[in-house]
Parts: sequence; structure tokens; C-alpha cells
Amino acid sequence: MNPKTTKIIFWVTTTLIFLFEGVMPVIFRNNEEGKVAMQHLGYPAYMGILLLCFKVPGALALMIPQVSAKIKEWAYAGFTIDFLGASLSYLFVDGLVGFTFFPFVVLAILAVSYICYHKLQGTKGII
Repeated sequence: MNPKTTKIIFWVTTTLIFLFEGVMPVIFRNNEEGKVAMQHLGYPAYMGILLLCFKVPGALALMIPQVSAKIKEWAYAGFTIDFLGASLSYLFVDGLVGFTFFPFVVLAILAVSYICYHKLQGTKGII
């Protein structure tokens, strides 16, 4: 894959993660359905705020090219843990349902972003 294609794939996947993890939590932070879902999974009410405080900076870290590679690695790791935790939460509470697998879809998008990020890092500063 040439660097231009890799760059396009990186920006598309990273933008999707940014929208899903950086924009949507802000828009829906006081959404009643989100509060009910967190309660259904057994999380305290403040957990949504805590997640918001980490998701938004993490999403910004992935989007801003000037952010250091170490910070980006932490953001990728944090989102991976978040998606795995979300999947396990649904599995433990509801069993094998659609919501159990949805975080893996987003995790796959994150993985493509991560792979492309490292490919572009190898070509020195294309991002």
C-alpha cells in the first residue's frame, strides 16, 4: 500500500474514532438512554463523567498531529481497554447480544488506525 492510501485510511479511521469517542460522548453526556444503560450495566452515575474526561482528550490526542507518539500510544491503549471493557460488561450482564459485539467493530476501526499510524511513522512525518 502506498503512503498516500495509508494516509487516507489513517485519517478516515481516526476521524471515525474521534467522532465516536470524542464528539458523541460530549453530545450525549446528559442523554437519559445513556444513563439508563450505565445503570443497567451496574456502573455508578459518575462513571459516565469519568469516561468523558478520558475519552475526549484521548480522541483529541489521536487527531492532533503535534501530539507526541507516546501520548498517542496511551490513547490507543486506553481506547482498546475501553472497548474490551464495554464488550465484557454487556457479556456479563446480558450474555451474547448485539451490544456485546459492537465494541469489537469499533476496536477493528481503531486497530486499522493504529496500524496505519505506525506505517506512516515509518515514513517519517507524513501524518
